[in-house]
Amino acid sequence: MTTTLYVGNLPWATTEEELRRAFAAHGTVHSARIITDRESGRSRGFGFVEVADEDADRIVSAMNGQLLGGREITVNVAQNQRR
Repeated sequence: MTTTLYVGNLPWATTEEELRRAFAAHGTVHSARIITDRESGRSRGFGFVEVADEDADRIVSAMNGQLLGGREITVNVAQNQRR
């Protein structure tokens, strides 16, 4: 099983591959996705990383508050909420 993590305050220029690599240093990453504006295609400054359940707590502890591209990111377990 997997756990989805919310990642906020991402630098606009961060790529999904950079996000995946940053998190993979702390556990198994299944996917990384950066949310973009539908019209402009620009990053909205947040994304989601899907990780192995057994690694989720360790990854949140390791990555929350870390610098990525010069910005302090926010990491927590994503809420299951769809519009």
